[in-house]
Amino acid sequence: MKKRFTNDFRARVTRELLKEEKTLSQLSAEHSVAATQLSQWKATVIKGLPSLFEDEHKEIEAVRAEYERRTEELYSEIGRLTTQLAWLKKNVALKLSRAERLKHIEWENGELSVKLQSELLGLNRTSLYYCPITPSAEELAIKNRIDEIYTAHPFFGSRKLVTVLGWEGVHINRKAVQRHMREMGIVGIAPGPNLSKRRAKAGVFPYLLRGVTIECPNQVFGIDITYIRIQHGWMRFAWWRFWMGIRVTWLPGN
Repeated sequence: MKKRFTNDFRARVTRELLKEEKTLSQLSAEHSVAATQLSQWKATVIKGLPSLFEDEHKEIEAVRAEYERRTEELYSEIGRLTTQLAWLKKNVALKLSRAERLKHIEWENGELSVKLQSELLGLNRTSLYYCPITPSAEELAIKNRIDEIYTAHPFFGSRKLVTVLGWEGVHINRKAVQRHMREMGIVGIAPGPNLSKRRAKAGVFPYLLRGVTIECPNQVFGIDITYIRIQHGWMRFAWWRFWMGIRVTWLPGN
């Protein structure tokens, strides 16, 4: 009766045979297997070793192909999200006011930092903590006095205003006066440079009433707007002038 051996037994004996720690005869006697049978097992194992590496190579190539496919998909997704993010940032900055964008800041959001949220909303990171401060009563009084002096003497500059305020006991430096004048939109009226030079032809406008004979009312009109300071702001004073008569109109201001 032919003796049968299990696969585990064959593998264990073949490993000992490949180690070459014992001779073929010793292994044959130890495991009760014919020497020719052991030689066949060894030859089969040696012949099948390349196929084992081929299977491993195929598996590696399959993993590599899957990795490259997944990487390409991720890059495509990153490009799509980048385009959408740029579109979102541009439209949010154009359509929403700064106050509305500030309302979307989530200070307790653990996923997105405040810096990243400010970038997405088109906000300056350093301006998030700024709280506007209303002018003090002292500053308003100084500005009102500057406006009174400037109204009486519109040719006064920041240096002269500092001197006049100093006479009145208001100690303020020139830079502060310049800042107040800049905020109020006033500047000393003085001759500028190169007044003797003729301007470009495009800036010379003809006198439209030259040679015109005014014979009746409402034939020629002129308009001017003057800003008058009041207690809590400014009022626009507009008047229309037509030859042979004057009409005055008050317009509400801020």
